[in-house]
Amino acid sequence: MTDSPRPAPTDPLPPERLADRLMEVFALVGPLYRRVQRKIEQDNAARGVSVGVRAVLDLLYTHGDLTVPQLGRLQSLSRQFVQRMTNEAATHDWVTTTPNPAHQRSPLIHLTPAGRATIESITTREKAMLAELPGDLTDAEIDACLRVLGRLVDGFAEVEQGGEGGGSPAAR
Repeated sequence: MTDSPRPAPTDPLPPERLADRLMEVFALVGPLYRRVQRKIEQDNAARGVSVGVRAVLDLLYTHGDLTVPQLGRLQSLSRQFVQRMTNEAATHDWVTTTPNPAHQRSPLIHLTPAGRATIESITTREKAMLAELPGDLTDAEIDACLRVLGRLVDGFAEVEQGGEGGGSPAAR
């Protein structure tokens, strides 16, 4: 039995080889996510900003006013978890609720000026930290990484169809 020829770098991988290579990606993504989460928690602890609250503030900053279910869907998190994070952000006056003309029982979550200043400060610090990381990555490499990760997120979209998105964030 002979080994099949290795595909050219631009050829799509056969399914069994693709599965092996994607397992390599997942082996890195989990530890990376946990390390980044711990770093964010350490850096934001003094400000009282948990990773969950930071995510809510960032989504509102990026997308504008959203409902709790919309915030949950965007991060594949349960509505209950996002509601707790939104309530926590509200205690710091980082968010408020406004009536939602599209749905009476699901108000829009609105980023306050204090919330905007908080997330801008956080992302400025995070970008400075990322700029200090060693590496010689190119735009093409980052584009390839984003394309692969985007395809993986899309490939698991059906997981979201079965529920409200996923349980506790600690399991991620």
